[in-house]
Amino acid sequence: MSYIDGFVIAVPTANKQKFIEHARAFDAVIMEFGALRIVECWGDDVPEGKHTDFRMAVKATAEETVAFSWIEWPDKATRDAGMKKMMEDTRMPGLPDMPFDGKRMIFGGFAPVVDLKA
Repeated sequence: MSYIDGFVIAVPTANKQKFIEHARAFDAVIMEFGALRIVECWGDDVPEGKHTDFRMAVKATAEETVAFSWIEWPDKATRDAGMKKMMEDTRMPGLPDMPFDGKRMIFGGFAPVVDLKA
């Protein structure tokens, strides 16, 4: 079964186009290393919660939009090898700067336990 890397970040709303440009450049490299699919999503309906929510999780300000992204890999071994290659790739320093505060990014790897398809 596939393996998923998930990410939640707060991006200054004014940097939406820079976010898209960064994602396109970064994602192209990741696809070379075995990713099957990458989805970058811009917050559209992200409600505020009473106890927790996406905005609180990344300490988003009123001037920021929450972005949610995921990378689908064929399996964890491919993901681990792909991430290692990414960290060693000489193109990485030349990619556009992250248009968000990476210190507030939430990320993790996930093993699917249910996978429904239409």
